[in-house]
Formats: sequence, structure tokens, C-alpha cells
Amino acid sequence: MTYNDIGIGGALDWKRIRKLMCIGIFGALLTLVGDMLLGWGVHDPSVAGLEGFLSAYRDLSDGRIFFSALLGMIGIPLEALSYFAIYRLIAPYSEKHAHLYRSGILGTLAFAGCGVHVPCLACVFFYKYMAIASPENALALSVRFGAYFLLPATIVFFIFWIVQHIAHITAFAKGKTPYPNWCWIFCPAVGMALLMLLKFLPETALRNAMTAAWISWGNLWMFIGLLILSKKAERQKGATV
Repeated sequence: MTYNDIGIGGALDWKRIRKLMCIGIFGALLTLVGDMLLGWGVHDPSVAGLEGFLSAYRDLSDGRIFFSALLGMIGIPLEALSYFAIYRLIAPYSEKHAHLYRSGILGTLAFAGCGVHVPCLACVFFYKYMAIASPENALALSVRFGAYFLLPATIVFFIFWIVQHIAHITAFAKGKTPYPNWCWIFCPAVGMALLMLLKFLPETALRNAMTAAWISWGNLWMFIGLLILSKKAERQKGATV
């Protein structure tokens, strides 16, 4: 192989791949709990726009904010490292797709946890106390705080995320993995889209909590789906390529 394989051999190590998928499920569950701690609540119907969205966080306890940040800070890197299971499935079949997918992994490791998730919770904490100290300025200052400390990393992260998904979907759809082509549906974006259909239901605290964890649900969709089908893929294509 000519690609930079980071010490990975040419044979598909299905035992290690499945182990990474299980770690990914664990990491996704940690992040899921953290996101649901953040999202559990309802919005003030008397307030419109962004302020109405943020109103759900006014009564959020400091403990929930802290544990939401902590669980995501731990769970997101575990998810990202476990993406190497999918990278390993692609690498023997397509050097190009493997390089693109790995770029997405590195971007997620660099920006998703401490670059996006934790600053998001910092924005929530900032807004909560600004709404008490200076209600008339809370929204404007919170938006500025987010623009300075959350938005830049979020933009960079989603660029990497899009690249990773393009590599994932095209590699699976073109048969550049040991899985059937239709298994491209087991990418996080599809699971996220399915979960967000809950937005069409009446607002409840549970609905808001689940949709706040949409990326975690997407990762669970991917890891669980590919893990369930891994035995079948191994039998069909074998342990080597």
C-alpha cells in the first residue's frame, strides 16, 4: 500500500475494527447524555427568535452545564478516534477516499470537543448569568461572545465534517469498502436527519433533549449499523483484500 497507513497492516483486522466501533458507541452514549442534559427543557413561548431559543437555558443548573461540557469533552474524542474503524474499512480499497476521511477525523479531534462543544456550554453559562445581571444586554453580548469564541471553530469543524461525509458516502456507495454499496446510509448525517424529524412533533422537554443530541444519535446510527453488519461483510469479502 502507498497510503500513509499509520502503522495499520494490509489485512482487515475485523476484531480491532469491531472493538473500535464498540468504543465509538460508548463515546457516543457519553456525549448523548451530555447533550441531553443541556437540551432538556422547553422554550419560553412569549419570546421570539434567538432569545426564545436561548430562554430554555435560563433555568439550567450550573451542575448540568458542567457535566454536559465534561461528558462531551470525553465522549467526542472517543467518537473521533473510533472513526478509524471506518477509515480502516476504506483504506485498502481507495487511497483517495481514505485520505479524505482521515482528514475529517483529524479535524474532529482538533475542533469538535474543546473547540465547539465546550465553548457552546460556555456561551450557555455566559447567557444564563448575563440574563440575570443585565437582561437588556444579555442577548447582544451573548451573540458577540459566541461569534468570538464559538463560531470560528464551528466553521472549521463543519468544513472537515463535510469532507469526511463526502468521503464516507462516496466510498461506500462506490463499493470501496467490504460492505454492500447501500450501507452508505450508515453515516452520521443520515441518522441525524432521521432524528431531526422529531422537530415536527409538539415541543416537550424530551423532544428538545433528543434533538440537542442529534450528532450523537447520528454516530450511534453509524457505529451500531456497521457493527451489526460487520459479520456479514467479513464473510462476504473475507479478512483480506
